[in-house]
Amino acid sequence: MSSKEIPASAEAPFSMRSILGPLIAIVVGIFMVILDGTAVNVALPKLQEEFELLNLSLVQWTVIGYALAQAAVIPLAGWLSDRFGAKKVFLISVGLFTIGSGLCALANSVEMLITFRIIQGLGGGVVLPIAMAFIYRLSPPGKVGAVMGMLGIPILLGPALGPVVAGWFVEYHSWQWIFLINLPIGVIGIILGIRSLPNIQRQSVASLDLLGMILGPLAFAALVFGVSSGGIDPITGESTWMDADTLIGSGVGIVALVLFIIVELNRKNPLLELRVFRSGNFTKGIIVQWISQIAMFGTMFLVPLFLQQAHGYSPLETGLIMLPQAVASGLFMPIGGKLSDRFGARPLVIGGMALTVIATLLLSNISGDSGVSAVMLPLALLGAGMGLFMMPLNNHLIQSAPQNLVGRVTSLTNAAQQVMMSFAVAILMTISSTKMQDLMIESGKQQPDVHLFASSFGYTFLILLGIALLGGILGFLLQKPKRQEGLEGAEMPIMVGH
Repeated sequence: MSSKEIPASAEAPFSMRSILGPLIAIVVGIFMVILDGTAVNVALPKLQEEFELLNLSLVQWTVIGYALAQAAVIPLAGWLSDRFGAKKVFLISVGLFTIGSGLCALANSVEMLITFRIIQGLGGGVVLPIAMAFIYRLSPPGKVGAVMGMLGIPILLGPALGPVVAGWFVEYHSWQWIFLINLPIGVIGIILGIRSLPNIQRQSVASLDLLGMILGPLAFAALVFGVSSGGIDPITGESTWMDADTLIGSGVGIVALVLFIIVELNRKNPLLELRVFRSGNFTKGIIVQWISQIAMFGTMFLVPLFLQQAHGYSPLETGLIMLPQAVASGLFMPIGGKLSDRFGARPLVIGGMALTVIATLLLSNISGDSGVSAVMLPLALLGAGMGLFMMPLNNHLIQSAPQNLVGRVTSLTNAAQQVMMSFAVAILMTISSTKMQDLMIESGKQQPDVHLFASSFGYTFLILLGIALLGGILGFLLQKPKRQEGLEGAEMPIMVGH
């Protein structure tokens, strides 16, 4: 065994000081991948104009396709890490993401851009689960929450800063720079990773669950396609919920999802370990996480569109208006991590979801005459709420899982996050556009004005308000995790990369 190889059974292999090097290398890779998750949002109107598209229905797949590609490969993180080593897989993934970024900058059609965004997603999909498993395994005893809080800063700052960076590039340079900036960052991340990441001892692995690998992505992609195809046709004003594309996509998705669940529950070594849902505390926790992610990513997708379409703000102005969310999340993330070590996730989830509810309530009351402060204040509250409880909740999920299934929890939670992001974009965009068409028909207007935009977006945020309220109520049901024994019939390594 080499001097840098860490055995799977080692206890507390690093002090806080010695973990700093690997943490920096991991943060660089994570930040680049997560930044692109929302950077494209602010550029969607520009991309629609650039590729001469009538509406956003096709160009929004640059966001959805990226998230679905990540969801498709995230479940492979545990198997790939066990088979080839976490360090090697992490570095290759960062490299593939960097190559995909270069290809995106070369795209000359929206179809090519969607394809290259999928390549980006395939490369970046396993970065976050492997990174979180790395840090969780290497954190000193009693410091997991604090270290996870440090790791969580780029996880929340990335999505919030994405619109600012993208807005500046789109306004003063070109949309291609959104992707070109990743090239030097990716190279730096790979060099730092080679020098500082430890070689965690590999484990023997079972055969890959090929059927699960086919059914899972098929189910998620088909369901999102079906949802995004439904709504009101922007030209004719007729409902498209019963169109062939919507029905076929939804039908295929539902059937594939049912088959996927059946297959995974009957596999000894499944792609996604769904048996972890037998832990009631884990199930309640992940439902709260899904709800919070729909609220967060839905807001990050809708607000830039509202600011540009309704008020005519430039991409850079839009990004700057959203900056308070990044600042608030960055300030509250370390606080949430430290408090979780002492008090657990429950009070932080309740407090954070309360801030999220207030934020969505304020956004649902937005009007055509509302000023910038009417958007910036709720965004700051949303960032504070998410920063307060996102990492404590993730730590809660890991601790709530049976010990022999912990190695699959990061893959499961991160795959679910990307699916929730895809559904949030597709569903909320469908709700908003459908409401817009209804309002235009009622008013007899041929083109939407600022008041119609405000009404349709406000209605959509009202839906998010109900979702956030549900999350806050479920937060009261969380209990401090006790050490879980392994589930019978599930033979899993303790941590990704061991």
